[in-house]
Amino acid sequence: MVRVVTTEKMTLGDDPSLLLVDDDEAFLKRLGKAMEKRGFDVEMASSVAAGKAIATARPPAYAVVDLRLEDGNGLDVVETLRERRPDSRIVVLTGYGAIATAVAAVKIGATDYLSKPADAADIINALVAQDDALPPPPENPMSADRVRWEHIQRVYELCDRNVSETARRLNMHRRTLQRILAKRSPK
Repeated sequence: MVRVVTTEKMTLGDDPSLLLVDDDEAFLKRLGKAMEKRGFDVEMASSVAAGKAIATARPPAYAVVDLRLEDGNGLDVVETLRERRPDSRIVVLTGYGAIATAVAAVKIGATDYLSKPADAADIINALVAQDDALPPPPENPMSADRVRWEHIQRVYELCDRNVSETARRLNMHRRTLQRILAKRSPK
């Protein structure tokens, strides 16, 4: 018997297994719940080692992998998954979008590459898009100001909320950064 799951104008096919790999626990849980609601059988991992273990033992039909994880590079999980299941559709997520990493991800076997923050709808569109079709653009894309603010907040958190270190890494004046951090997030 072939199991076909249809949600929001998409078909997952007979194997809706999905591997989510991200070291941001809150994001991982939120995305996992959203994907389960849309018909995926979700397995979650918060490290490269756990992601590779799942990809080796039970290679899923779909995967969403963060590029930078605490214990290494998410592309290692992509490679393992490609070796075990070449037909798997893989989306690489990153908060550090750059052309070089996008090219590396696609060369290694990722189906698509999305910058964080990406919502469940964008991720699903990338996962189930036909090979020759691009997923539709997001309906409510973030403004450039919001993307900038999100990036600054992420670097600030990665620097353990150290303003001086964050300013140095972002190549901006410390007082400018303090003013940005004191404001609310743009819409």
